[in-house]
Amino acid sequence: MKNPTKMRLGRPRRSPLTRAEQLRQAKRVQRERERRAGLAAVELLIPAVQAKRLRIASRAPQFGQLLDAFLQDVVIDLHAWPILRELAWSRKDRWIPAADALALYERNWRHVEPARLTSEEAALIDRLKSRFGGGVLHA
Repeated sequence: MKNPTKMRLGRPRRSPLTRAEQLRQAKRVQRERERRAGLAAVELLIPAVQAKRLRIASRAPQFGQLLDAFLQDVVIDLHAWPILRELAWSRKDRWIPAADALALYERNWRHVEPARLTSEEAALIDRLKSRFGGGVLHA
């Protein structure tokens, strides 16, 4: 039988679980909370200097807006552009690199009716032409 008068050292134990199990559960709850908030972790292999710069830049208040602007310039959402979506009918991905989007327009221009292009999609094509096509659509 244990001696009830003898005091245990250290912090009092409030949970029947081990510390390792408590940490596992806390991490599981954190991941679920992030998932519900629509957040996802991304692991990138980039040079250490760039990784450090990216970590520091991510703390800036306008980082999300700047990242979104960068991604809109580099990656195209097929769901946002009706004609491009028709041209990419066989692709299962929602997003494609912007250079690939221009290549799709160029390869399939004979199927595009310019009258059906919205002004926004025409502006997208002009932006892609100037960025990746030297200002020319090679149809």
